[in-house]
Amino acid sequence: MVRISQNLRNLVIERAHGLCEYCQTAQIIVVTMEVDHIVPEIEDGQTVETNLCLTCRSCNGFKLDFQIAIDPETGDTYPLYNPRTQLWDDHFRWSEDGLRIIGLTPIGRATISRLRMNRESILASRRLWVRAGWHPPIAGRFPLD
Repeated sequence: MVRISQNLRNLVIERAHGLCEYCQTAQIIVVTMEVDHIVPEIEDGQTVETNLCLTCRSCNGFKLDFQIAIDPETGDTYPLYNPRTQLWDDHFRWSEDGLRIIGLTPIGRATISRLRMNRESILASRRLWVRAGWHPPIAGRFPLD
């Protein structure tokens, strides 16, 4: 396991604008974020900018070393969403009430399923965040400085 330098960690946080690159939860809400290897080190994933993303503990804990998941709609296997090569808005959108992440593609649906992005405990938290005006994320709402 290669240690991630503070400079590289800071670059990943700034690039992500303080949001989990999977579920878009703001760092200011959950406080603890992690830097994840998109391709896991165990699969020869390198500790380089192009293979790292900012993630909340929840998404990272469910992702683990998985790189594929099953689309619950088709039953087929797809790669997980890759925030370095794909755009979030191409694969996901927020429900009208801002609580659920909706998968727009097989990759989006498989990622939501694998990372359990709409489980009841996170929906309960999002309800509170919506009431407080902290969610869903809006660009520039939580400046990093």
